[in-house]
Amino acid sequence: MRRRPALLAGTLLGAVLLGGCLEEGNSTDVRIIETTPDTTPLPATPTGSGSDSPSPSATASTSTAPARAPRLLETVATGLEVPWGLDFLPDGDAVVTERDSGRVLLLRGEQHRVVVAGTVEERVAQGEAGLLGVAVSPDFEDDRMLYLYVSTAEDNRVVRARLRGMRLGETEPVLTGIPNGFIHDGGRLLFGPDGHLYVSTGDAGEPSRAPDPDSLGGKILRITTDGEPAPGNPRPDSPVFSSGHRNVQGLAFVGDRLWASEFGDSTADELNRIDGGEDHGWPAVEGVGGQDAYVDPQVTWPTGEASPSGLALAGGHLWLGALQGERLWRVEVDDQGRRAGESTAYLVGEHGRLRTVAEAPDGSLWVTTSNRDGRGSPGAEDDKILRIRP
Repeated sequence: MRRRPALLAGTLLGAVLLGGCLEEGNSTDVRIIETTPDTTPLPATPTGSGSDSPSPSATASTSTAPARAPRLLETVATGLEVPWGLDFLPDGDAVVTERDSGRVLLLRGEQHRVVVAGTVEERVAQGEAGLLGVAVSPDFEDDRMLYLYVSTAEDNRVVRARLRGMRLGETEPVLTGIPNGFIHDGGRLLFGPDGHLYVSTGDAGEPSRAPDPDSLGGKILRITTDGEPAPGNPRPDSPVFSSGHRNVQGLAFVGDRLWASEFGDSTADELNRIDGGEDHGWPAVEGVGGQDAYVDPQVTWPTGEASPSGLALAGGHLWLGALQGERLWRVEVDDQGRRAGESTAYLVGEHGRLRTVAEAPDGSLWVTTSNRDGRGSPGAEDDKILRIRP
């Protein structure tokens, strides 16, 4: 494991190809669908107090008869190449990463005009690897930093780059040495309410990494913006926050509590509440194990109904994008983030594989499709970003 040096010290690694238009030789056209947005007010997202909670329940019931369904407001963009990471700048513009092309896109203004800010050249796209998550610095208005999770020839790593106007500067390493592979690369980034960066990783196809305290694979990591173990971590000298994960691709906070969506193997996909220092059981347990040594998930689904990726809180519910399940799950959760309840499926089969889910500044959900990732059946306009009223 290598952590980045101080901001002004060390050598900048990784070249970024700058540009304000689509790259030469790229056959993909990014198209904007102009619509008249629905002006119905969106519900506010409550915040919780994060008080002490009892032990989580093992499972939750599933419903297919919702009282109120989410509404598709507009299609923000089409013709994307496996959009993976999604976050928002303070001015409301969106930042999107493309897994295979390595492009970092800006979607600007009310019409969501697409601008290519740059290409992360060190990414190696194979299988589930490539340019994955993105998180906007909590101090963006001062430091202009974007944090990126990228698969290289050597490892998965967290890097950062400064956004100057509409152009992305060179990348520099923040945290290196995360195991990479053709599958199970994790890749989600999220800044918590504590200002620290949470990083989801996968076991990269070797399950023994998940419980190994000395491996960064199969974990949720918690680091400072400089890549150091965050104060208050279970082990002061380690970035590891939780372990025993197969492949986490979704992170969200409900109040002060972290939640994560996780791919199961062949039986059960999971939604977990994450408490620091806990082992979530992989590979000893998949789904609910009922063993004192491991934390059981709060919600499970058959793998054919989920393969969960992105996770977001909006309108007082957790929302989860399902790849193989080709649906958007809504999960009841109390406003302090202690317990999850009933889950309800929406958009079943309507848009294909759904990956990333993010709450926009206006309270809507942005949801990306992932039909061009090699496991879907892409249509003429794939991949897309959908804007949905939760």
